[in-house]
Amino acid sequence: MSAKTLKLKIVTPEKVVLEEEVNQVTLPTMAGEITVLPEHIPLVSALKSGDVVAVANGEHIPFAVSGGFIEVKKNDNVTEVIILADFAEHVADITDEAIMKAKARAAELKTLHDKGEIVDFEHFEAELERSLTRVKIADKWRLKKYRK
Repeated sequence: MSAKTLKLKIVTPEKVVLEEEVNQVTLPTMAGEITVLPEHIPLVSALKSGDVVAVANGEHIPFAVSGGFIEVKKNDNVTEVIILADFAEHVADITDEAIMKAKARAAELKTLHDKGEIVDFEHFEAELERSLTRVKIADKWRLKKYRK
């Protein structure tokens, strides 16, 4: 690993979504959007829903993320960025069909809630946030160039 890169790892409860060397990563924290470069100071922060965009050799690698935490640390002079996300998906994997299913499921849960039926509100809120994040990030990156 050269001094101009950092080690990025994006992990969800289901799997490791990405693990590679990148030049930088921009991500949404609760305190605002930050960009982490090699030699960044150690940091732990809550992650806000939005897009995580890594840059490797001039190519953008965008992910839609929802909830979680970020840790920036140094191990043996290597800057590591570890993102523990509740949900993370590469923009190329967000299909129109998946967006429509997510919207339909969120609408279904909202209808049940509005009718007074018992709905797990935390589950409803998390699913709605995930759906809205997917739509927003897919629209943002639809016409942009990125690495798949």
